Amino acid sequence: MHCVTSGALVKIACVGGGPANLYFSILMKRVNPSHDITVYERNPEGSTYGWGVTYWRELLDNLHSADPDSATAIENNSVHWDRWVARVRDGAPVEARHWDGGYGIGRRELLGVLTERARGLGVRVEFEREVTREEQVGEVDLVLVGDGAGSALRDRHADHFGTEVEAGRNTYIWLGTTKGFDAFTFAFTETPHGWVWCYGYAYGNDHSTCVVECAPETWQGLGLQQANEADSLTMLEKLFAEMLDGHPLIAQGPVHWRNFRTLTNRTWHRDNLVLLGDAAHTTHYSVGAGTALAFGDAAVLVKALHGDTSLQQALARYEQRRKAAITPAQRAARYSAQWYENLSRYVKLPPAQMIALLGDRHSRVLPHVPPRLYYHLSRLRGTRRTS
Repeated sequence: MHCVTSGALVKIACVGGGPANLYFSILMKRVNPSHDITVYERNPEGSTYGWGVTYWRELLDNLHSADPDSATAIENNSVHWDRWVARVRDGAPVEARHWDGGYGIGRRELLGVLTERARGLGVRVEFEREVTREEQVGEVDLVLVGDGAGSALRDRHADHFGTEVEAGRNTYIWLGTTKGFDAFTFAFTETPHGWVWCYGYAYGNDHSTCVVECAPETWQGLGLQQANEADSLTMLEKLFAEMLDGHPLIAQGPVHWRNFRTLTNRTWHRDNLVLLGDAAHTTHYSVGAGTALAFGDAAVLVKALHGDTSLQQALARYEQRRKAAITPAQRAARYSAQWYENLSRYVKLPPAQMIALLGDRHSRVLPHVPPRLYYHLSRLRGTRRTS
């Protein structure tokens, strides 16, 4: 097995054509163009699940530092917002400005940018090539397992990696709409069976993602567990009519409600296999950190591999650094998911107070303090900081 720093040709197979593997291949080629890298993606080129992804200014700055060409293309294909808006029941919208704003880009556009950049640097990207066993990629020095939370290659060695999956309580569904939101938009709607809410964010002038979520008893009470696609979308369009402003909701294939699966692994490497992206860890969608974490994994792994060390030491250092780095995001995701799972604790507050606590949903203190008291204490702290 070659040492990456030896100057010899290093042959790498990247299983999965998502952001983590594509960005890894870009950065590896920038460091040493002689690396022999192939990315294997099971889906056809240009076809991908999902709608848009979100990211924040800090990530964009990091991308510009690491590879200006791909960063510029990503920014040019993104939309930007600097505020978010929330509506509770049919009340007036409550608006807040985000200190540095956020960005949205279509997943297809993001993968297209990364694929084009990787190919331009000499990476082979092979579509419609599913890899479930490491033997399928032949003799290579390193295999990146970056084929998502449901990775078959990782699951083949699940006992070694110590893979664990914890399902969340609420049910959710990813949908699209032709409504181009000009702010990150929340809507909370009350039904006879409980609350249903939606997060909406644009990734183009006339394309947005809508994530709809509710408690399982609400989902069952509304009959969504047995409704067909047309009836489900019609019901949700009525529930969020104000938010959608007459635009339709769109599904990709059959309407499929899920419970979010938080995935962790005890270790991230085995011999010359290494996990990254969703194959290594997942964080609840309500914090919008998945893409940033995937890029971060790629950058840290490249840096570790080009340190003065052996492959096993490099993989161990990568794992150690990334586990430490993602802990805050994982913690925030856990508290954010719990906030929504306990929505009834907050939704009876005046809308302005509820929305303020929505912005603080990552707090580890909030679940243990009466919501009204927390709100007033946070306002008092804010007043002191600005006085």
